[in-house]
Amino acid sequence: MSTILPISPCLWFDSNAREAMDYYVSVFPNSRIVSIAEYPDESLSEHFVGKQGKVLTGEFILNGVSFICLDGGPLFTFSEAISFTVQCKDQDEIDYYWKALSHVPESEQCGWCKDRFGLSWQIVPANMSDLLQTDEQIQAMMQMHKLDISALEAAGRGA
Repeated sequence: MSTILPISPCLWFDSNAREAMDYYVSVFPNSRIVSIAEYPDESLSEHFVGKQGKVLTGEFILNGVSFICLDGGPLFTFSEAISFTVQCKDQDEIDYYWKALSHVPESEQCGWCKDRFGLSWQIVPANMSDLLQTDEQIQAMMQMHKLDISALEAAGRGA
């Protein structure tokens, strides 16, 4: 019987995978860079021209979740079709992650933000489903950029 391996997201960066790994492991607790393999010398192949020293493949862990990344060039970019959800225990944690990750104000809506690398994040309370029980709470959330737990609770009380 074969062993089932965990699924790890792979993030394609233009040319700043190393910078992104360093940044993400500084933001999230229990995080570390596992390994970095660089592109080989460009004399080995025309495919490596201009990539020497860039990340061929990087592995890192963010709060226990494994990620893979690479510097693949500008062919592909991130979109809001993929995001990572950070479930926060309280407003202080929401505030911390929002400050660390939100770098594109025009992309902020309903707890979603975009970081400086273009990756989308959902910064939400761990009890989000409890905070969206009424139409008033949903309407309140739809008006928010960064989520405000006390405002969602108040909307649930009709306040």
